[in-house]
Amino acid sequence: MGAPEPDSEKFLPSAPLKAAAEASNLREASIMSIAALLAIALSVSSPVARPEVKDIDAFTRKAMARVEIVPGLSVAVVQGPDVVMTAGYGVADLRTGKTVDADTCFYIASATKAFTALSIARMAGRGELSLDAPVKTWIGSSPLPADIASSTSLDDLLSHRSGLDNASISFRAAYSGAHTPRTMSALLADTRRSYPYGTFRYANTGYNLATTLIEDRFARGWRTMVDREVLRPAGMIHTTARIDQARRRMVVAAGHMPGPDGRMTVSPLQKINATMQSAGGLVSTARDMARWLQLQLNDGVVDGRRVFPPGLVASTHHRLVSQQAAFGPYTRDGYGLGWQTGRYGDEVLIHHFGNFAGSRTHVSFMPERGLGVAVMANEDALAGEVVDLLANYIYDRFAGRSDLEAYYEGELATLTARRDKRMKGLTASRAERAARPWSLARPTKAYVGAYQNPSMGRIDIAENDGLMVVTIGPMSSRAEAATDPESVRVELIPLTGQIIRFEAPGQLIYDGQTYVRQ
Repeated sequence: MGAPEPDSEKFLPSAPLKAAAEASNLREASIMSIAALLAIALSVSSPVARPEVKDIDAFTRKAMARVEIVPGLSVAVVQGPDVVMTAGYGVADLRTGKTVDADTCFYIASATKAFTALSIARMAGRGELSLDAPVKTWIGSSPLPADIASSTSLDDLLSHRSGLDNASISFRAAYSGAHTPRTMSALLADTRRSYPYGTFRYANTGYNLATTLIEDRFARGWRTMVDREVLRPAGMIHTTARIDQARRRMVVAAGHMPGPDGRMTVSPLQKINATMQSAGGLVSTARDMARWLQLQLNDGVVDGRRVFPPGLVASTHHRLVSQQAAFGPYTRDGYGLGWQTGRYGDEVLIHHFGNFAGSRTHVSFMPERGLGVAVMANEDALAGEVVDLLANYIYDRFAGRSDLEAYYEGELATLTARRDKRMKGLTASRAERAARPWSLARPTKAYVGAYQNPSMGRIDIAENDGLMVVTIGPMSSRAEAATDPESVRVELIPLTGQIIRFEAPGQLIYDGQTYVRQ
C-alpha cells in the first residue's frame, strides 16, 4: 500500500562483513534498551485461567523476548460469543515507557477497510445508496467522469475490482493530508481506468473514491459515517479515526523503526488526523477488537444483543472477486467487502492485515471453528511478522497441534534470522548510500522553494545546516545522494526510498508527477 517505490533500496540482499558486524553491535544495543523495559512491562489484562490462555501468554512472552526489537504488542482472542483473552505486552512508546494493556490504542492501518465497508453496507441496507448498481444512480451531479460513474458500483470499489486509479486522492488522503471535502470532490475528475475491470488489484483508491462520493452526496465524512454506522452501535468506545484527540485522552502506541544508529526509535512518520483515511484510518484496542471479532463470528450479535441486522455482517465476508495469492502461510482466493478470503492450512480464514511506518496489525477469524484473533504491534520493518506468528500459534493451539512447541521454536528461530538479515541489509544499504557522490550540480540553495502540482499538491525544499530537507505535509526527510544526475533520494515513507529528480530550474519530478516552483 502507499506510494510506489521508485528507488527500491529498502534492504540489500547481501552486506560486507564490516557492515554485518556493525549491524550486530547496533542490534545488541537496541535489544538491551528494549529488554530493560520489557522486563518490567509485560502484562496480561484478563485473568489467566484457561489452559489455552496460559500457553498463549507464555508463547507471547517468549516471542517478545526472542524477537527483542518489537517494543509493544496487544492480543485479543474470541471463541464463539466469548472473549477468551485480551492482553498487553511491552511498551507503547520507547520515549515514555508507558506500558501496553488491553486499552492501549494501536493504529490498525488497512484493517480499517472492513469498518468502512460495513458502514457503507449498512447505509445500503436502509436504501440510502446501492452497492451493486452503478454509482450514477445515487451520486447526483459529480465531477466523476460519466463513463466511469455509469459502469462502476460500490461493490466494485470496495472489492478492488473496479480497475480505477486516482493517485491524487489517495496520496492526499493517506500521506500529505492536504485536502478538504471540496478539494477531494474536484479531484474525482482525475479518476481513470488503469487496468481491466473485474481484475483484482489491491489499493486504497476504491475506498477513497467511495467515501469521497458519499461525502459529496450526503455531506457526511467517512469518520462520522463509521462512528454512526459501526463504532457506536458496536460499543467500540476506544476505537476512533481522530488520532490527535485519542493521544490526548488515551495511550496510543507509536510506530517504531530502527534508527540511523540501529537502535529502535519512534518512526519520524506518525499518523495525524488529516492522514487518517477510509482505507487506513482507525486506532483500536485489544478490548475493542475482541468486540469486533465477536460481531464477525456471531453475525452482528455481541453481549447477547443484536447490533446489526441479520445477514449484514456475514454479507461482507462473501467473495466478490477472485484472486490466487499467498501471504506467508495464508492462501488468498478472493476479496469481499473489506475482507480477504482464503485459508490457513485447511481452515477457511477471513482476514485483513495492515502496516504503515512502524505499525503492524493482524485481524482474522475462522467462521467454521468460531475462533478469531487480533494482534497489533508497534514495529513492522524488521520483525512485524511476529503478529502473524502469534495468531498462527493461537489457531494451532486451539486445534491441538501435536508438535506445537517444537514447531514454533523453529518458527521463532526463522523469524529472528530474518530479522538479523534485514538489519544487516539495512546497515549495508545506509553505508552504501552515504558513500555516494552528491549528484546535484548547483548549490542546495538553488533548489530551495515551494513546488506545486495542481493535482498532487505541494513539496517544500529547504536548506538546514547546509543539508537539503524535503517536506510533504507531515512527511519530512533529509535528502541523500542518488545514482542519477540532478537527483536526490529521500525517505518520506521511512525505510522506503523515493527519488526526486530536478528536470530543469524550478521544476522537479516525484513519483512520476511534475512539480513547478512557485
